Amino acid sequence: MPLVPRILRPKVRRACRQSKLPIRHCRPAKLVGSIIFLILVLPGIYFTSASGVRIGDLVMVSGDRDNQIVGYGLVAGLAGDGDQNPIYTQQTMANMLQHYGIDIPSASLSALSAKNIAVVMVTADIPAFIKTGQRLDVQVASMGDAKSLQGGVLLQTPLLGADNKVYAVAQGPVSVGGFTAGTGGGGGATVTKNHPTTATIIGGALVEREIPTTIVHDDSVELLLREPDFTSASRVAAAVNLMFTNSAHAVDSTEVRVQMPADAALSPVDFIAQLEDVEVIPATPARVIINERTGTIVATAGIQISSCAIAQGNITINVASTLDVSQPNPFSKTGQTAITPRTTTEVTENKSAVVTLPELPTVEKVAAALNTLGATPRDIMAIFQAMKQAGALQAELIIK
Repeated sequence: MPLVPRILRPKVRRACRQSKLPIRHCRPAKLVGSIIFLILVLPGIYFTSASGVRIGDLVMVSGDRDNQIVGYGLVAGLAGDGDQNPIYTQQTMANMLQHYGIDIPSASLSALSAKNIAVVMVTADIPAFIKTGQRLDVQVASMGDAKSLQGGVLLQTPLLGADNKVYAVAQGPVSVGGFTAGTGGGGGATVTKNHPTTATIIGGALVEREIPTTIVHDDSVELLLREPDFTSASRVAAAVNLMFTNSAHAVDSTEVRVQMPADAALSPVDFIAQLEDVEVIPATPARVIINERTGTIVATAGIQISSCAIAQGNITINVASTLDVSQPNPFSKTGQTAITPRTTTEVTENKSAVVTLPELPTVEKVAAALNTLGATPRDIMAIFQAMKQAGALQAELIIK
């Protein structure tokens, strides 16, 4: 078999045995169909596996979700950058001092100085399955008129959930991603970088209560797509059924319900880990996102443009205002110097031809066609909006 590649010769011999022909009678010409099948199909299977995405990156398991907790507390040690003695800060200080046995009458609240203290809101997300004693990162934000939280320490603050129960307690030195510096006093220069009134504490909260979480319902697991899509949900169910026969079905564009095998009931974590490792090719919607504030345009590869004609012309209007001085003649005893304004207006329109765009199947060709117009990102935004109104843009247009 000189015409058969060495790597395929074992497969050719196997095909000969299945056909019950002696190998000497098994000519390469008679095995062209088998060889072509091996050459074309096997690379295709490899490509599909390599281009797939893990189901674990596309979905979340129902029940495996975060919960938000929030608390109200005090940051101390601000070296004069704290709240400027508002009544709620003074009242919070009085309540804290009363907790340590120092009673301050209400009539004396105005005498409390709060310049080194700031009232803050403390927020955090508590993940599912987290255990008592583990730590969470917290965010701290000034609630009053403090100038900066730099150098402050958050005092013990209980963090409550929506059910008004304490799930964690936060405390510790805050880390500010900015600063405020200045000479102070009237007319002094001040420099501020980023937002010095917000801060974080890495690992600043201790979990005190676990949140009950259930991920298995009626011996089944519900997979929720992060980007709802009917095609993606159907492909996820089909990919799961290749590994676990007839165990998954797509309920809607978001949910895929997977029935657990009988031998996996005692080890749901292992079963979910196997589900997450299954690869699938998700559907990519044809979508164009435009952010007019930043001038950003993002388009997926699936957009198409039907045949249309485009003409983009820019009109520039320049209005200039200058001041002229009018003076009387020399040695004239009448008249006086006067300042008169003079305004000039100039209109410039750039010439542009009508460009006909054929039907474009890919986003690369769409971008190349728009670039031939010399269009800026702002122009492309207007072109995309006009294309959508004309029915030529076959994609979802989202303007932010």
